[in-house]
Amino acid sequence: MKLTIGHLYPDLLNLYGDRGNIQCMMKRLQWRGIEAETIEFEIQDEVDFSELDIVLLGGGSDREQMLVCERLKEIRDDFKAYVEDGGVVLAVCGGYQLLGTHYSTDQGVIEGLSIVDIYTEQGKDYRLIDNIVLESELSDMPVVGFENHGGRTYIKDQKPFGKVIYGSGNDGQSGYEGIIYKNVIGTYLHGPLLPKNPQICDHLLSKALERKYKKSIELAPLDDTEEREANTYIYQRFKGKVSRPQDQEQI
Repeated sequence: MKLTIGHLYPDLLNLYGDRGNIQCMMKRLQWRGIEAETIEFEIQDEVDFSELDIVLLGGGSDREQMLVCERLKEIRDDFKAYVEDGGVVLAVCGGYQLLGTHYSTDQGVIEGLSIVDIYTEQGKDYRLIDNIVLESELSDMPVVGFENHGGRTYIKDQKPFGKVIYGSGNDGQSGYEGIIYKNVIGTYLHGPLLPKNPQICDHLLSKALERKYKKSIELAPLDDTEEREANTYIYQRFKGKVSRPQDQEQI
């Protein structure tokens, strides 16, 4: 068995260690004896989604998002077809915002891919910066990470990635973070996300294997003792506390 991961535009979209998500997926496949390959695409490269089993779209500044957006317009139909066919996607921060219809900023409106019916508006007062803890149906452990975003994302009737236990989430008010759409996870969680949350990583890997090989494939268990201990520490530290936007300490 083999999975191929496509990393879209890491030269422009790689804030806060997003590349660590690739390393986590690769290692958790290799430790199980499953062949893994990553293909990095620069802005001028052609992307053949039929060759990819997982796609990572990371975070970047507003300027970099606008550059990427112009390129994504050219492959929007292929990307959307990949998603509708069950293609696995992890979109983080700026990449998450680009999944929606648009992102309104002071510099203008960044047109999104319209893959999911969500939209983002630039916050007027402050950035949402803090550690964040979620409850998610995709993991029996809390989902933990770090958020740093000026945009407020409104997901309408879409399914959230998780319920906020501590932190701000999509807009600082709804109590929810991210979205789940088919086999797509969109989220503001940096850190990077997957090494801190191995069950989320395995969820994405399982979905990709199932889609490629047309059958349910049970992943061999790995020793995640250290990850669970770290997760428990973070959860115990922040549960029951109230997040303040000005708090900027990162675990």
